[in-house]
Amino acid sequence: MNYNRCGDSGILLPEISLGFWHNFGHADDFEEARRIMRRAFDRGITHFDLANNYGPPPGSAEENVGRILAKDFACHRDELFITTKAGHEMWSGPYGEWGSRKHLLASLDQSLRRLRLPYVDVFYSHRPDPHTRLEETMSALASAVNSGKALYVGLSKYPLKKLKKAVKILKDMGIRCLVYQPPYSILNRWPEKEGILDFLLEEKIGCVVFSPLAQGMLTPKYLDGIPEGSRAARKDGFLQEEQVIAQQEKIHALADLAAAQDMPINHMAIRFALRHKAVTSAIIGARSVAQLDDSLDALEAPELTDSIMKAIDKIAPTVKTKKAEG
Repeated sequence: MNYNRCGDSGILLPEISLGFWHNFGHADDFEEARRIMRRAFDRGITHFDLANNYGPPPGSAEENVGRILAKDFACHRDELFITTKAGHEMWSGPYGEWGSRKHLLASLDQSLRRLRLPYVDVFYSHRPDPHTRLEETMSALASAVNSGKALYVGLSKYPLKKLKKAVKILKDMGIRCLVYQPPYSILNRWPEKEGILDFLLEEKIGCVVFSPLAQGMLTPKYLDGIPEGSRAARKDGFLQEEQVIAQQEKIHALADLAAAQDMPINHMAIRFALRHKAVTSAIIGARSVAQLDDSLDALEAPELTDSIMKAIDKIAPTVKTKKAEG
């Protein structure tokens, strides 16, 4: 495993990080989740990425990870970089989502209890709040650091104009934004189109991207339609069958391009996500140890050449697409 510096900070993150958006809730196999975490750590993944609402049900991914951390990783806490977020709907009532100081700090306390930790390494604002002043949201993040409940703060899915303003507000409060987390894949090049990756390079802010496999669309899984038991077939609200069908032509063309380079499409997709200088790490999910190992084996694939990138650009050009809700 290679480790990349997160912006110009003292933090080094693995090229591939493990995310818990799916497959680690109470609806999933706890022992398999435990095996995945242990295997990830053994293969050099030190960054575990969570959010308050990951599950299902919401909160259960943090609860399960907390159990596994206490059981298997108690003596390794200082080797791990653990992050969580708040901002999406988590509980009922007027304070259960978005970016108020009330929601963010209450959510952080809840996350720490579920994770059985005194602090997290990064606490993110999971999405911008169109109704709350940025100063209030950023002051909550600053309070998380000043209270010792988070070592650093991050922002996720903020559009460029709001991201720039949030970064400045944090600076004025004496807090640096360590990392930004957007969706990024061959099929979703929104951070490129918006100029976000260039801004992060200029500001020396780290970038940890999620959904580099486009929720499984950039794997062999959907080459022959919608397989039973897949995320699109489950209709869980994150990946729709219509999305897969709309991308079928591109998926097949990308798979053929990858095969011509003697690599599977998912390896090419991961190499794509890591190729940009602004990208510190790519978050992957895993339903099994075998799936985790397969994704990590992408690091052994060669970097994408200029000719491959030109072919990718022709198949899936840089266009603005809808931001994922991870």
